[in-house]
Amino acid sequence: MASHLNLYKLNHFSMRHGGELNGAILAYETWGQLNTNKDNAILILTGLSADSHAACHDQHDTAGWWEYMLGADKAIDSNKWFVICASSLGSCKGSTGPCSTSPQTNLPYKFTFPDLTLEDIANSSFAMVQSLGIEKLACIIGPSMGGMTALALILQHPNASRHMINIASGCHSEPFSTAIRSLQREAILKDVNFNNGNYSSDQWPTEGMKQARKLGMLSYRSAQEWKERFPRSLRQRPHKPFGIEFPVEGYLEHHAEKFVHQFDPISYIYLSRAMDWFDAYDYKHNSEINPFIGVELESALIMGAQSDILFPQAQQQEMAGLLNAAGCQTQLNITDSIQGHDSFLVDMETYSAIIRNYLDEIK
Repeated sequence: MASHLNLYKLNHFSMRHGGELNGAILAYETWGQLNTNKDNAILILTGLSADSHAACHDQHDTAGWWEYMLGADKAIDSNKWFVICASSLGSCKGSTGPCSTSPQTNLPYKFTFPDLTLEDIANSSFAMVQSLGIEKLACIIGPSMGGMTALALILQHPNASRHMINIASGCHSEPFSTAIRSLQREAILKDVNFNNGNYSSDQWPTEGMKQARKLGMLSYRSAQEWKERFPRSLRQRPHKPFGIEFPVEGYLEHHAEKFVHQFDPISYIYLSRAMDWFDAYDYKHNSEINPFIGVELESALIMGAQSDILFPQAQQQEMAGLLNAAGCQTQLNITDSIQGHDSFLVDMETYSAIIRNYLDEIK
């Protein structure tokens, strides 16, 4: 099977909170063809646990995390656009992160990895884009953490893109979201096998990672959806005292078990904290209250779901209002999807139609 993974080398890459990475890599994949003018490029910035493999490349390839959205004749049409998606700096999905080997010690970085911010993820991704000869993107697309990273990119590089699609995100984390992520980090850090970061594949912080994932699942979906999916009539007798009895418990356990070894624990807490650190209002200019003054976007599509409790619709309304006030022609679309924060991953018909229409307009 052909490999579609590309590696971009980051040398003397300065981190926002101090420190420098040398010989670091950013793993990325592309779909479609870059045109002669190099003005048809779209950059997808990912959520916390996603990687560069947003969609398959051919019939022999595995499906990606946004398979329904990206590809030939799909909403993000690879027949029209040159699409780039990178695994975030700091993750454990091919790009350099805390579980990568440090060139100074030949050991995993662990907690010696520099403090990570969404600005670092944005800057490393944009450096990779520029290495392809692309001076200005046609569009940046960011769901969830990727939406915040998209804001970090345009606030640091106001002329980086002509358009933006920002999904299920906000200008900063609300206290509820930070509380959830704080509890996730605490569950991992307090697992006895975490051992101050000195865990191994044999002594993995399994319980901490499971609890972190279960907490995440609570915030990713909605009570309305779960009421429909998990009626009390499906309740079963547990196999042991206080074992799994209710269908929603089995759902949480299944997703937790799947996730445990799919993500490095330290990478998880680094990325989680980076989300909580980000605040678009840090970029206000002097007496201006709008951080997007000076950002040169022509237009933006801001999307959210009424059922999202992690990034509630008020945050998308705030973002759209600020962008409009800054001179960016902004569309706001709050869907009635019941799948909560994860709606952009599962409500295929709604999200693909809205995004297709927007991209057709800017084309």
